[in-house]
Amino acid sequence: MIHQYQLGGYHIVLDICSGAVHAVDEVAYEIIARFQQEDRQTILRALEEKYRGQEDITPKDLAECYDQVEQLKASGKLFSPDTFAPMAGKLKEKTAGVVKALCLHIAHTCNLNCSYCFASQGKYHGDRAIMSYEVGKQALDFLIAHSGSRRNLEVDFFGGEPLMNFQVVKDLVAYARSIEKQHNKNFRFTLTTNGVLIDDDVIDFANREMSNVVLSLDGRKEVHDRYRVDYAGNGSWEKIVPKFQKLVEARGGKDYYMRGTFTHANPDFLADIRQMLDLGFTELSMEPVVCAAGDPSELTEEDKEIVFRQYEELAELMLQRDKEGRPFTFYHYMIDLSGGPCIYKRISGCGSGTEYMAVTPWGDLYPCHQFVGEERFKLGDIWTGVTNHAIQEEFASCNVYARPECADCWAKLYCSGGCAANAYHATGSIKGIYSYGCELFRKRMECAIMVAVARALGDNR
Repeated sequence: MIHQYQLGGYHIVLDICSGAVHAVDEVAYEIIARFQQEDRQTILRALEEKYRGQEDITPKDLAECYDQVEQLKASGKLFSPDTFAPMAGKLKEKTAGVVKALCLHIAHTCNLNCSYCFASQGKYHGDRAIMSYEVGKQALDFLIAHSGSRRNLEVDFFGGEPLMNFQVVKDLVAYARSIEKQHNKNFRFTLTTNGVLIDDDVIDFANREMSNVVLSLDGRKEVHDRYRVDYAGNGSWEKIVPKFQKLVEARGGKDYYMRGTFTHANPDFLADIRQMLDLGFTELSMEPVVCAAGDPSELTEEDKEIVFRQYEELAELMLQRDKEGRPFTFYHYMIDLSGGPCIYKRISGCGSGTEYMAVTPWGDLYPCHQFVGEERFKLGDIWTGVTNHAIQEEFASCNVYARPECADCWAKLYCSGGCAANAYHATGSIKGIYSYGCELFRKRMECAIMVAVARALGDNR
């Protein structure tokens, strides 16, 4: 399977199963488009007619170009067959029972009242609660006990708002550090926060112990304050931005990212990206809202074309700022053309429900933070382990080849079948697809690959 598209002045050809990315000229682009439907003579005759009179494109050039396409096919870099389907289920069998990461719901409560919050303002459709040190300690013990030979383990302090239970966060990190060497483990911690409670103590601790800090900011003040308000209805932008700036400066501008959400209110999210850049932030992410049908924040079909243009203009902005010596990172455009994810990740995805789980304040286990509160997806708890084996097996069998809709999609080995939670909330099945999200993902990937191509070629146009 191949995918061809033109963007940013480039003719780009993706060979899906080999992972090869080709930036070609117009002639090669057309030969590749015709290659599997027409024979050599028919293609060359048609192109000779098309380029007749152009001295820089001779019949000999066309023939040589066709031969080069044939060589790419022979070397497995074009039209390569899909050989991964038979191994899709077997890959997860190799890591069965091994957990590498936990999302600790340290606080099922929040000091903001964001109407688009998938977690119902941190309550996850249940009661407000904070995690005790004892529960958190058991969660870390559970992770170590079920991590097998893996040395590097990841723990995300999540909410609600985790800083509403900051002392327990600090105590759990101290506990993990006290035991990691004896178990030959290395903990990598992440903190996700809305910023309201950031102070010097939080900044010092985060710089010392957090490998990454995720900061929630939706961009422009009027956009951010539309949804991200406190319980009195007051916007939070003016309160948190100076705190974010102080934290980022203290971290040397590294190991953080701004995580924004764009909705029907701001499909023109590039303006929010520009606002973040003006504020001095350079590690950025803007995620499309995922909400119930009919919600006022829901992205519409009319929004889609606006969002597509934003992704294209964002790519151009990144390349322009590269030239100016002011680069920035956009999370969804981080792609490595020289390597990229291993085939396990390409087929199997994030590992939710198997390698990765969420822990509630009560110690219950769920496949990921987006399933917390959905009782049928409760896997077990941190004391007895996984007891709902049927659900875990369902997640273990959830891969890109388990979704019929993905069979002919060129992006399937980039998205790994997509998010199981988004699929479930859109279709009622973790093996379904969230079609709107798929369209946005494909556009993001085209733009991301174009940026990577331009950088690889050192193009200074």
